Amino acid sequence: MENLKSNDPLHGITLKAILEKLVDHYGFDTLGELVKIKCFNDNPSIKSSLTFLRKTDWARKQVEDLYVRTVNKFVK
Repeated sequence: MENLKSNDPLHGITLKAILEKLVDHYGFDTLGELVKIKCFNDNPSIKSSLTFLRKTDWARKQVEDLYVRTVNKFVK
């Protein structure tokens, strides 16, 4: 059997890992400017952001899209 690699850049990456990488790279201030959601601008934390993103599909999609656009910047 052949091992098939997924073309999905998010395959195998948890939402928590995505959020932590984005926060490490941008910080909550810049992240809040790039993705306009309250949990990044008003008393932000990983925990509260994860709770919101897991319940809100449109916000999660914006965060995932930002991750896909900037994933090459993480690899150095």
